Amino acid sequence: MDSGSTAAGLAGLVVDLQARGLRVEVPLERRVGGAGPTDSGMLWVGGLPVTVPTDNAAAADSPYVLRAEDEGYAVFHGDERLAGASTQRRPRFYDLSTADGIPYWQIGLLHLDSFASTVVQTCAYWGNENQCKFCGIGLSLAAGRTIVKKSPQQLAEVALAARDLDGAVDVTLTTGSSNGVDRGARYVARCGRAVKDATGLPVEVQFEPPRDLDVIDEVAAMGIDSVGIHVESFDPAVLAKVAPAKARTGIEYYFRAWERAVERFGWGQVSTYVILGMGEDPELTVRGCRRAVDMGVFPFVVPIRPVAGSLMQDVLPPGREYTEGIYRRVAAYMAERGMHTGVPKAGCARCQACSGLKGVQGALQTVARVPLPLTVRPAAVSHAC
Repeated sequence: MDSGSTAAGLAGLVVDLQARGLRVEVPLERRVGGAGPTDSGMLWVGGLPVTVPTDNAAAADSPYVLRAEDEGYAVFHGDERLAGASTQRRPRFYDLSTADGIPYWQIGLLHLDSFASTVVQTCAYWGNENQCKFCGIGLSLAAGRTIVKKSPQQLAEVALAARDLDGAVDVTLTTGSSNGVDRGARYVARCGRAVKDATGLPVEVQFEPPRDLDVIDEVAAMGIDSVGIHVESFDPAVLAKVAPAKARTGIEYYFRAWERAVERFGWGQVSTYVILGMGEDPELTVRGCRRAVDMGVFPFVVPIRPVAGSLMQDVLPPGREYTEGIYRRVAAYMAERGMHTGVPKAGCARCQACSGLKGVQGALQTVARVPLPLTVRPAAVSHAC
């Protein structure tokens, strides 16, 4: 599928891989258990970054398999070669430890070319009626794969090693939510500042909307490049079922937080996860994404990745037809408004490996034969959610 195939075919393959998983016959760096792109392999397929389920029930029955070739690897369907692939080797920095004996991989991980860490591995919602049903933040800690709280100094040390030894190009820091006014934003931003000072890499920090929106100004003052403030779903009924605390915060409050954040971080430097496959209304989802784009927020649309041990571990990822249909509608609107996957400086929206949005947007551009804009000039457009 490499040289003679279409961008649309490659985009469709990536979307289907994320829905149906991938059987693996070669060594592949994987993220096993807990939060993040869990139970997944990390690779590039036809040049696109992809995290794809490799260690769950769906993957065991997947029609797709990763095999070795004379030079490199490829994805096959039966005997049909679909696309060339390259894999991420085990990062070198994983073999190092801090002076007090903590392995670097317990402090941060490499997701393809992005250094990522959950700086506080506890959450005020975990283990009670407020727990987000898709989340696995407490599982990594229980399994001994991480530590409770990473210091700014530890993160700076490990991120520097990830840059120098393994070519990390940006940093993504997230945190469990606290009950404080800032919901944990100040601490994750302090960690981001330390990492940026040590490495010079662009940094995204992720947090819930703080109760006092002036906290967003404080985060910006620390020199952070991008922020992720994740609503998860634009369908209020779904949000109430899967993330009750976020539902009480309210979708409109997310829009208020995003408005403040875009003012401080800029067009396209604020992102939100939009998870597909939780029973959401597709029309509400697309309308919410469009409204977010209009105000300068990047909607990072992803299929649900069921986390083993979470409250949604038995949910199946949505099929290709459903996710690709939403990707196409959102990607087309983003292109119309001048927002594309090259805009975010750091974070999940920069990496794009957990979404099919980048491939779909690239396919739409190929069909239209219109180059992506080099500059972004937002216009005032409003869509009611």
